[in-house]
Amino acid sequence: MPRNRRPQDREEKRAEIVVAARRLFVEQGYDAASMTRIARDAGVVSNTLYWYFQDKDAVLIAVLDAVLADSMASYSEVLGSGLADRLLWLVEELEQLGRLVSTVHTRAEESASIKEWHEQFHALAEGLFRAELIELAVPADDVDPLVTIGVFVVEGLLTHPTDQAQRRAVIETLLNSARGLAAAAD
Repeated sequence: MPRNRRPQDREEKRAEIVVAARRLFVEQGYDAASMTRIARDAGVVSNTLYWYFQDKDAVLIAVLDAVLADSMASYSEVLGSGLADRLLWLVEELEQLGRLVSTVHTRAEESASIKEWHEQFHALAEGLFRAELIELAVPADDVDPLVTIGVFVVEGLLTHPTDQAQRRAVIETLLNSARGLAAAAD
């Protein structure tokens, strides 16, 4: 009997599930997107999801990895701009994914795997900012506190939305502090 559908590569089907889950998580939120709904939107039966993912948190991690890969590809387009512009870009990227950002913070309290992903994301983002501060010649003793302040600034801008001019002023103030520390060390 002839097949009605072509055989599909495992990674291709997994990617389709991630696309469906990403859309649902962003549009409806993690809690509203059931595994059954994700499966239906991906064109598979519910049990099939468990062939690809251990649980819903594993689906979320796959979605977060896909979002991070997309963002890193987009980041390469802003690499030539100033640090303030790149930080503004980061805030805007995270803002567009508001539901996912909230979900990660909430789920990290309940899920060891999400907590680990969140910590790795912070390590990546903080490492990039740390490298920028070192390049600015910020004294070594001031780098880690400034990285922490930078995280607080980004998270504050996400939780307390302001207009573009105010965002830029806040980020420029942070960077002026870093530049001042670097200049004082000379």
